[in-house]
Amino acid sequence: MQRKIHLDQGEIYHVFNRSIADFKIFNSNRDYLRFIYLMKFFQVKNPPTKFSYFIKLKEVQQFGFWDYLDSITESQFNIVQIIAYCLMPTHFHFILKQLAEFGISKFIGNISNGYSRYFNTKHKRKGPLWESKFQNVRVENDEQLIHLTRYLHLNPVTAHLTENPQAWQHSSYNEYLNKAGYPFCQYNDLLAIKPKQYHKFVTDRKSYQRELAIIKRRLTDES
Repeated sequence: MQRKIHLDQGEIYHVFNRSIADFKIFNSNRDYLRFIYLMKFFQVKNPPTKFSYFIKLKEVQQFGFWDYLDSITESQFNIVQIIAYCLMPTHFHFILKQLAEFGISKFIGNISNGYSRYFNTKHKRKGPLWESKFQNVRVENDEQLIHLTRYLHLNPVTAHLTENPQAWQHSSYNEYLNKAGYPFCQYNDLLAIKPKQYHKFVTDRKSYQRELAIIKRRLTDES
């Protein structure tokens, strides 16, 4: 059993991890959706059953994953508050607030293990999927937090996967623009965000963030 990482309750962290050897682990919309379902499922303290059982329930097929899970966990206590996220082909980023002891460790451990089982079964593969235990950086203030959300939401643009962050359906950016069908990030208690201003705040930084990424790669290559 892996050792849990102790993080301070009530504090906010940038949490990230990547696949082993930068292996592409998200290959389709279905893969991304599976991971997002795991995020929703394991956010609560006591999930109703094993995820593999839950996803096959007739009620899930009838009412939909999101609506049915909400209906049976509405009184449940969340172990983390998901403030923002971005899923990339080889890695993930979260901004999380820890609401329960070892909440972030439990959340990341459950979704990472759950996705590993799904991926290895699908591809008839064995062995670890993730490079290491997740990395974390504590967010110290509101200014750092708002800039960090922009960094996450611009990741697909920086990687030249899209020119428009709104077109990347595997992040929380559209939630921040009030354009998501099933929003589940909670940030209104932390950030006063108006969608139009936030859109400008993010897109005005596209070129600069790409330039920083190029400089970072060059410095890494030279070291």
